[in-house]
Amino acid sequence: MEDNKILATVNGKNITEQDAYYFLNQLSPQVAIQFRTPDGIKNLVNELINQELFYLQAIEDELDKEENFIQQLERIKKQVLIQYAVEKLFSSIVVEDEEISNYYMNHRESFVIPEKVRASHILVDSLDEANEILNQLKDGMAFEEAARKYSSCPSKENGGDLGEFTRGQMVQEFEDAAFSLAEGEISEPVKTQFGYHIIKLITKKESEISPLEDVKEQIKSYLLSSKQRELFSARTDELKGKFEVNMYL
Repeated sequence: MEDNKILATVNGKNITEQDAYYFLNQLSPQVAIQFRTPDGIKNLVNELINQELFYLQAIEDELDKEENFIQQLERIKKQVLIQYAVEKLFSSIVVEDEEISNYYMNHRESFVIPEKVRASHILVDSLDEANEILNQLKDGMAFEEAARKYSSCPSKENGGDLGEFTRGQMVQEFEDAAFSLAEGEISEPVKTQFGYHIIKLITKKESEISPLEDVKEQIKSYLLSSKQRELFSARTDELKGKFEVNMYL
């Protein structure tokens, strides 16, 4: 494909691939996706043609000289200029790897991965039923088979597997029992508001600190934002000393 291929012309003005890409980049991803097909490209070019036609007619009608337009243009120009000035102010900010490492070492408690378990359970309505199932498990019945056969919880379809969870995600009685088990251990019946549970602990992961590499970008983003806030505040204070400011609240 040619560099900056000409897609159309309007009154001698070229509409190029770069114009199309620029237009697409101004759209939200949800809107832009409709133009990323062969028919969509044609629709996009037609839209660019339409915009150019309206622009040419507006110039011919001297709409750019109307006071209302000039005021709107000044408001837009002001906002763009403010944004540009802030971006230029922030452009010198750099977050070094050493800063990231130091922050990580000084705030390790912020990157704790909580203790986590994976458990399966069988849920029934009565203690007698729970004890009967427990006896069958002790006699060699597979936990997954018992869950599918007896449990009233939808997890029965997965052999009772509830997946991984941390403290605070289950009701207290269930949580206390699950986190007290060893891997592979099956609990005695545990009563909760939902009924009686027989719990099997599948895996347990102790609490740990996230590796630096896993949180590096998170720390970098935080430090960058902090530096931006500090620089913005310092620059604002400096400008308040330069320009007169009065507040009437």
